[in-house]
Amino acid sequence: MKPTENYLRWGIAHIFSSYNNTIIHITDITGSETLGKGSGGMVVKAHRMEASPTAAMNAAKIAAEQAREKGINALHIKVRAPGGHNGPTNTGPGANAAVRALSRSGFRIGIIEDTTPFPHDGCKKKGGKRGRRV
Repeated sequence: MKPTENYLRWGIAHIFSSYNNTIIHITDITGSETLGKGSGGMVVKAHRMEASPTAAMNAAKIAAEQAREKGINALHIKVRAPGGHNGPTNTGPGANAAVRALSRSGFRIGIIEDTTPFPHDGCKKKGGKRGRRV
């Protein structure tokens, strides 16, 4: 089959968004081969700006450009927060901006999925018996 203009080559965009940074990693459909990557730290100089929506948009553009050169034109998106038994389960400020930037850069968007890890009753949360007293 000859690749035509409307032939879709799928990839997966793994977006890790915390309050400290946003990392966009685009792989092939199996998830084993990296096709493009970008992070907030690659595009800004100040550490406090790494998690900002502007840095996430620019990082997503960098990753999208690298993936487009390798022939990807459609993406499934997996958004992840730190999670775990101590990390926050809600994404940082850059997650929505990164998804928006990927769709604006001309990719067809398939499934948007949340892959934040959450504990199945493992270790005890930090904070002690009475919780964190502010």
